[in-house]
Amino acid sequence: MDPHDETVILEPGRSPSAETNDHAAPAEAQRRPRSARTLVSLGAGVAIEWYDWSVYATFSVFFAAQFFSGTGSAALLKTLAVFAAGFIARPIGGFVLGWLSDRRGRKFAMMWSISLAAAGSLLIGLTPTAASIGVLAPIVLVSARLLQGLGTGGEVPTAQTYLAEAAPPRTRGLWSSSMYISISVAVLFGTLLGALLSELLTKDQMFAFGWRIPFLIGGALGLVILILRSALPETEAFESTQSDDSHQASDSIWKEIRRRPKLQVRVVCFCVGGTVIYYVWAVATPAFAIAERGINPTSALWMASIAMVLFMIALPLWGALSDRIGRRPVLLTSFLSLIALMFPLNWLIQGSAWQLLLAMGIALIFIAGLASITPAVIAEMFPTRIRTTGAAVPYSIATAIFGGTAPYLLSLFDQLHMPAAFNLYVMGLMAVSAITVWFMPETRAISLDD
Repeated sequence: MDPHDETVILEPGRSPSAETNDHAAPAEAQRRPRSARTLVSLGAGVAIEWYDWSVYATFSVFFAAQFFSGTGSAALLKTLAVFAAGFIARPIGGFVLGWLSDRRGRKFAMMWSISLAAAGSLLIGLTPTAASIGVLAPIVLVSARLLQGLGTGGEVPTAQTYLAEAAPPRTRGLWSSSMYISISVAVLFGTLLGALLSELLTKDQMFAFGWRIPFLIGGALGLVILILRSALPETEAFESTQSDDSHQASDSIWKEIRRRPKLQVRVVCFCVGGTVIYYVWAVATPAFAIAERGINPTSALWMASIAMVLFMIALPLWGALSDRIGRRPVLLTSFLSLIALMFPLNWLIQGSAWQLLLAMGIALIFIAGLASITPAVIAEMFPTRIRTTGAAVPYSIATAIFGGTAPYLLSLFDQLHMPAAFNLYVMGLMAVSAITVWFMPETRAISLDD
């Protein structure tokens, strides 16, 4: 059996620290970033890229009519369809940038990912409306969204790999949570910016030009992050594989991946539940509450911001807990709790801002249990030489099919007066992920050294 064909399976009742830490700690201690500045640069890049990606959904209610004809709800559905179309490019971005990450380095791939995301954001902010250039407006919008999809498709798995390889084995779960803290800062910044702009500008101004401001800011900040990332060190885990002569004579990356089909399926099944539930509650719910429940836009965005703060507080707590009791207990607790709460939390959102805060806050606290350790769990599945590519393609496919369509399906099923069908759909995907976790090996504190 190939020693890298599956992740390390621990004997029942045996602590991973007893078997792995003696070997992992010395080897991996030297692969950690040597300064907090490195983690700040990585986190800032992840934050800006995710801001560029998620701000589209946050502001979609304001610019939908600028690109598409029809009533408010009809135009919003078309705009959310473009949101989903951006996910088509994510598997391609994961495939190409993941390969570059495993061949040319994590840093090289992350430089390209932030460049693509910044270009897409600037293009959206500068695109004329349909009233000015007709059908070209939605075409340019789709093109810009595809650029963002290419960048984000490579960013997430590459940054996850970089972070996991840099972290100490015994606290990898805690370090892993920093990635979604960065993502949450991005979503929170976008939401707060929306609330601030809606306070400073009139409703007509927001629909006319206010929605462009977040995209222009995202593009400009992307250029700043590009400069910061140029100073990032390459991980020593990657460099060690490049200097290994035996690796140079080994099978190609694609052969290595094809030898592990079960890992590809495992990544997809593991990701579908967390992906869809995150996009429903962290990304789509504020716009849904404004468009479909009639909640005041300013109030909804402020409540969503408070809920995101709760999410950020919960992330490191779940991550640290997984380092103590294991990944599987944390993941199973989160999935099963969210399945049980899906109907009650959706029913809670009627027409008041406080209802939105309560529902989002509860959901995001449990979602934090999934998000906090996902980077660590996925990285722990693969050997170093295919760690990014092996995870990037199935991760991007799962996100494209299930995450990208979540905001659209949420609005569509509600307009069809079938909200229960959407809830059952989400619960079914989370059940698939929970069953996958049940059969996964415990990987807490294992060595990431090939």
